[in-house]
Amino acid sequence: MEEVDHLAPERNKAQFDVEAMKIVWAGSKHALEVSDRMARLVASDPAFGKDDRTRLSRKELFKNTLRKAAYAWKRIIELRLTEEEASRLRYYIDETAYTDLHWGMFIPAIKGQGTEEQQKKWLPLAYKMQIIGCYAQTELGHGSNVQGLETTATFDRKTDEFILHSPTLTSSKWWPGGLGKVSTHAVIYSRLIIDGQDYGVNGFIVQLRSLDDHSPLPGITIGDIGTKFGNGGYNSMDNGVLQLDHVRIPRDQMLMRVSQVTREGKFLKSDVPRQLAYGTMVYVRQVIVSDASSALSRAVCIATRYSAVRRQFGSQDGGPETQVIDYKTQQNRLFPLLASAYAFRFVGEWLKWLYTDVTQRLQANDFSTLPEAHACTAGLKSLTTTATADGIEECRKLCGGHGYLCSSGLPELVAVYAPACTYEGDNIVLLLQVARFLMKTVSQLGSGKKPVGTTAYMGQVEHLMHCQCAVRRGDCHLESSGLRVSGPQVI
Repeated sequence: MEEVDHLAPERNKAQFDVEAMKIVWAGSKHALEVSDRMARLVASDPAFGKDDRTRLSRKELFKNTLRKAAYAWKRIIELRLTEEEASRLRYYIDETAYTDLHWGMFIPAIKGQGTEEQQKKWLPLAYKMQIIGCYAQTELGHGSNVQGLETTATFDRKTDEFILHSPTLTSSKWWPGGLGKVSTHAVIYSRLIIDGQDYGVNGFIVQLRSLDDHSPLPGITIGDIGTKFGNGGYNSMDNGVLQLDHVRIPRDQMLMRVSQVTREGKFLKSDVPRQLAYGTMVYVRQVIVSDASSALSRAVCIATRYSAVRRQFGSQDGGPETQVIDYKTQQNRLFPLLASAYAFRFVGEWLKWLYTDVTQRLQANDFSTLPEAHACTAGLKSLTTTATADGIEECRKLCGGHGYLCSSGLPELVAVYAPACTYEGDNIVLLLQVARFLMKTVSQLGSGKKPVGTTAYMGQVEHLMHCQCAVRRGDCHLESSGLRVSGPQVI
């Protein structure tokens, strides 16, 4: 068959500098260079191939993921890649693995909630992957309701130890990635009990498996929770279940940046607010927002290229049929998703700035913007993941029957991305948290306390109630003047 490049004419129609847009998308010329170099490195190495992934059994898929993760770490060391380069390499391998939780949650939890002494002890081991960690918060009975967690950590004053225990079936840790087969350690969130008094949920570093033969330690019952949705998807990840039977750990393995327990068994609070105990979750939600643009852009890219190549109807005098992308119905479904991918990319960058700003303020004992950061990360996590999950499915539909083929890449992308609407906070619950924050802000308007940051506009509520949109015709929406809110008008 004669090879025809159907996409070249479409690319030649671009009315903007494509190379410049690549830099904008990447964030900088340096970031683009690193990303492009790591993409080429992965694509050129057969060891990272994924052509047969959707045909593998669960066991074969997991073993293949273990091999890739180990090989990737070997290449990172051999090539002496920087942390930035290593992160991009893992991204382009494009396979969910235990390393996601190790680098994405276990390490950030210790960095955010551990003391300097704890960081010096544990982070070098984690960075060198001499230990492999996961983040064990969610339980069989409680996910979004963190305060309802049932696992206990009781302080034993005689031995200067904490005794971690799963008192009920529903207190079993359930879902942590990397827990089922691989992790040697975990940050486990448990209720701190001292002399029968409950001091709330705190994080504890717990060794799960022997570093000699990888067998579970005494008191540890652990395993994989089974096959998940989709051919590949998260079936490459060993999501696990954990039960603790009076497991003892030294007192200094409680993450003590936010609160401490002394040798005498006295509970002490630091000046850092307790909300910081959930700082890792806020950080992860910020990452999820950035990842939403990447996932949606992949689906949109597939659907756009397909729409440019696929032709249907409209043939006259034996000429070629009309490209699907030229139909208004296709454009009306596809182009808003393309715009959303860019919007999520840029709001993700803003959220990184917000998180960094909040972190710096916390170090200076300024906690004023922490509630806003929580509300923004919660709300944007919910908004972007819902829109992205729905958008990927819409892209599958936009490709007709071909979108249902695994070879299109879309069915696996649907399966991989679907959990994002649930993990690190159910989207509806997160929106309710945002609503509570907004209602609290509104209730404080009359007290003289001015809203700040993203809610500063509420301080002008009386003025805004009299403002009207300047748009009078449909085409005004295409003009910049029509997108600006005007002052009070009389109609």
